[in-house]
Amino acid sequence: MSPSARNLLLSNAATLTAALAFDWNVGWLLWPYWMQSVIIGWYARKRMLALHKFSTEGFTSNDKPVPEDDSGKRSTANFFALHYGFFHVGYLVFLLTGHAVVGWRDALVLAACGVSFVLSQQQTYAAQHAADVRGKPNLGTLMFTPYLRVVPMHLAIIFGAGSTGAWALWLFTGLKTMSDLGLDAIDRRMAVRAADKVATAPESSAS
Repeated sequence: MSPSARNLLLSNAATLTAALAFDWNVGWLLWPYWMQSVIIGWYARKRMLALHKFSTEGFTSNDKPVPEDDSGKRSTANFFALHYGFFHVGYLVFLLTGHAVVGWRDALVLAACGVSFVLSQQQTYAAQHAADVRGKPNLGTLMFTPYLRVVPMHLAIIFGAGSTGAWALWLFTGLKTMSDLGLDAIDRRMAVRAADKVATAPESSAS
């Protein structure tokens, strides 16, 4: 198990423990989920801007191919920040309306969750960036992958934001944890495969 996957398990376990101890409903779980998703979006944009070599094969904007240069990279990263941020502003309004943080205890717990998610994502980003330097990742794929993290939040809001009880907390935390681990593995695998593809390209052409 990778260090980031282990930290994700620990972070989600700590979140579930806090939710059970303080008798949160499912809607309160959306606060740490929202924080984690914002952190992932920030690192995703940072990763795109840090690219030196990248591909835009099959990736278009306004029916035109995205150029493989700094302008294409920056416009894609900025569009992602705007679009991804728009979704999360909407979620923030929902949270402030229905699940406002009013006590110092809950604020401290949420801050601790945020710190743990930052530490986990730092490790994932370091592994991704190291592979990106060796390879030539697809810019479009990097832009769309973080949206997978929004799905559990949608499900929680639609199916159980007002649910109470341990069973609901276990259910939605389990769903989010599976999404976390799956996305972490996908991110790493894609980065490594892109790097390996570039590394073996001269051998393939030579043969």
